[in-house]
Amino acid sequence: MPERGRRKALGRPANLRSAMPKLGRLCESKLLQIFAGLACLFIFNEFLVFYLVVLTSCRWSEIAPSNANSEEVTRAFVIADTHLLGIRKGHWFDKLRREWQMHRSFKSAVSILQPNAVFFLGDVFDEGQWSMPDEFKEYVERFEELFEVSDSTQRFVVAGNHDLGFHYAIFPQRVDWFSRFFNRTKLVDHVTVGENHFVLLNSMAMERDGCRLCSDAERELKELSDAFDCASRNSSKCRTKYSIGATYSRPILMQHFPLYRKNDLECADDLDLSPEKIRKTAFREKWECLSEDSTKDLIRLLKPRAAFGGHTHFGCQKWWSEAVAFWEYSVSSFSWRNTPLPAILLLSITPQSIEVSKCLLPNEYTVIGLYMTAGIAVLVVLLMPCFRKLRRSSRKSEKHL
Repeated sequence: MPERGRRKALGRPANLRSAMPKLGRLCESKLLQIFAGLACLFIFNEFLVFYLVVLTSCRWSEIAPSNANSEEVTRAFVIADTHLLGIRKGHWFDKLRREWQMHRSFKSAVSILQPNAVFFLGDVFDEGQWSMPDEFKEYVERFEELFEVSDSTQRFVVAGNHDLGFHYAIFPQRVDWFSRFFNRTKLVDHVTVGENHFVLLNSMAMERDGCRLCSDAERELKELSDAFDCASRNSSKCRTKYSIGATYSRPILMQHFPLYRKNDLECADDLDLSPEKIRKTAFREKWECLSEDSTKDLIRLLKPRAAFGGHTHFGCQKWWSEAVAFWEYSVSSFSWRNTPLPAILLLSITPQSIEVSKCLLPNEYTVIGLYMTAGIAVLVVLLMPCFRKLRRSSRKSEKHL
């Protein structure tokens, strides 16, 4: 073999050996860059995005100085339909994903906006209506972990149909469990926050069919109405089972079901309305909303200055002007499982005024889109050397031709 040919043959392995460390370092560097980029994206999507959205888009409404000074304003969250999954429905990853989203949304909003009170308007559980005592207790413990508040923040929870069942599926034991764990002593309960009156109502007890549950609720509603009527006259001779206190103002109604409406076409335009097809669907009384008769009774007896509910999983604002004038608000579900755009209603309240703003939380489609974009970018980075090699090979082939 000629000397020149032998040198070439011997030289090839040496060149290859010298190129291998460079190639290894290059691959290692690219993998580290990809890993660092994905880690940053994960931290942003699973932690920072919740703080960023709340910081940039969620604000308490201001109350006119003539109506209140800053010390009198009570600030409250209204949240509905968390639907914590149970042991019967839903995949474990679905459960993990939704609960993490709700936990981070709640913690971010509470730490930044610092409400005086938080109202959960029912369907906190998804399978409460089927739960046995141990399951129900475990549900409550998970709720406490996910939505823990400090001692300076009051928290109130009303029952929904997924917590207890619809009217004809309710067992008295579950009503007792819910009452005990969430300190709801009455079906029609009264609480005050900063001299503002709230009525917490069990919607499933508004069936008006004469059952014990409904009879108790109707009696409590009448007693509370009498107490408000007496307090509104500034009478010192009020002898009622409910203590209204020295300052009277029209109450704010909190319950799971919306008041009666034909469908969501009655709602004012907003970002988190239901899709048009759903909006046109007729509501069934006692299923998607309270009955018309129960609604009229509530308005006549309580004369609310605002009403809040959930249940439909989408936002709605409706103006009522018969008997008394007030706005009714339905709040979107807090879980990505029910809507891609969850929300919190932010209430700024004094005895004379109430202002409502909406905190729209991160959109699930946006988060998924970021992950998909990152996945495509990673594939492009990984496959780019192959494309370059193919291009060089094709150029060499063209030269030989």
